[in-house]
Amino acid sequence: MSVAEIPFPSHHPRASRAVSAFELLLGSGVVIGHNVFHVVPNEVIVLSLLGLLSIKLRDGGWFAIGFKRPESWCRVFIIALAAATLRIVLGQFVIEPITGRFWPAPIVPAIAGEIAGNLRVALIALLVVWTFAAFGEENAYRGYLLTRAADLGSRSAAAYWIGIVIVSVLFGYGHYSKGPSGIIDSGVAGLILGTAYMLAGRNLWASILAHGFIDTFGVIDAFFGWSS
Repeated sequence: MSVAEIPFPSHHPRASRAVSAFELLLGSGVVIGHNVFHVVPNEVIVLSLLGLLSIKLRDGGWFAIGFKRPESWCRVFIIALAAATLRIVLGQFVIEPITGRFWPAPIVPAIAGEIAGNLRVALIALLVVWTFAAFGEENAYRGYLLTRAADLGSRSAAAYWIGIVIVSVLFGYGHYSKGPSGIIDSGVAGLILGTAYMLAGRNLWASILAHGFIDTFGVIDAFFGWSS
């Protein structure tokens, strides 16, 4: 059975939807609680652990969120590369110029200044990018939260697309520290990553790779100081 064919659990569907709604609300609270109010631990760690446990217990396996070998790695790679390219180009040439009319530019993480010309810090940043950001954030957002959002519509195609919008808003607030421009920029990134996930047949490796490519470009950019 492909990921795209995974049905919504039929056993007590109303109860299942209620549990999924509770998990989605809880996850949203964790995102806002950590990034906006700073009253809960890091949402990526919390949601990744909670999500993997929930999906394993309720859905029978992590294949339900797309953790499986794709039929074509080449296709997944192309989708990921295209999504990363779109996100970078759209962010630099469309989103930032538009948001710059209303707010300051997105706040750059402090480590960006330390990466410039420092190979050791750059390599550490790449390790964080591919573990915490690409794997962790995609598991938390496009994996766990999106699946629970889609549960509310019996995992129909429309439910997934509506879920992508909801989760992208949360993803934007997951980058609250970057300021208003950064929230919008990250929200758009969430839409692109969610689209990559769907185009790959709901395979999470597409969004993981796309996320990794995007942030790897950011590290390389910071290392060589291209943006400055």
